[in-house]
Amino acid sequence: MGRAGRAAVAETLRRLRTEWRLDFVVVNGENASGGMGLTGAHARGLFEAGADCVTLGDHAFDQKDMLQAIGNETRIIRPLNFAKNAPGRGHRVFTDARGRKVLVAQVLGQVFMKRAFDDPFSAIDEVLRAHPPGGAVQAAIVDMHCEATSEKMAMGHFCDGRASLVVGTHTHIPTADTQILPGGTAFQGDAGMCGDYLSVIGMDKTEPMRRFVTGMGKERFTPALGAATVSGVYVETDDKTGKATRVSMVRQGGRLEQAGP
Repeated sequence: MGRAGRAAVAETLRRLRTEWRLDFVVVNGENASGGMGLTGAHARGLFEAGADCVTLGDHAFDQKDMLQAIGNETRIIRPLNFAKNAPGRGHRVFTDARGRKVLVAQVLGQVFMKRAFDDPFSAIDEVLRAHPPGGAVQAAIVDMHCEATSEKMAMGHFCDGRASLVVGTHTHIPTADTQILPGGTAFQGDAGMCGDYLSVIGMDKTEPMRRFVTGMGKERFTPALGAATVSGVYVETDDKTGKATRVSMVRQGGRLEQAGP
């Protein structure tokens, strides 16, 4: 989320990759550039910081240069069920440092979203059928980018046994529902933001507070620039089945209570 979030990732991710022996890292870059979208330059910064894949979301193309950048950088994933003529891809199979195949896919939810996106369940079903964990891939990660916690939980159950991890993004607040579902899929309703939590979901609190209290806006929202927390989820998986064997919340640095594996 904005400059503070980018800086926190740049300062923290390399260390975590070493300390936690991370094989593959996905970063949601949806709000990395000024709180709205992602530029090509900022995407490169996330890869230099240690990301293997960057996912987007409903603000995928708010920064206009992403229309071209996503065509040149195959490690950036936009939602599967975005506009049919959108550039880029909604899923990709990556190869990690140890040669294992990792599927990353992203879908947009429909509930409470500003525009009507195509059905995310049928979109992800087709991809998972073609890439079964323990078969075509050793692990499968689904980024469910949406507003409603109910829709995120439904996606977790829908993918249970067919994905290694279903994790929600978009609402900027980490949820305390980290678990392994009965079929072996790790789940967390929202990974939370990498950003300043002394804010209103990452924005400097002055303007959002004015609008909530008075119903009137005066200025544009701007990202908060205080100490940032790197938030996310850590998962260990079984190569033979693709199922999760361990999952933990991640909160490093900043104001929030610290958490990790």
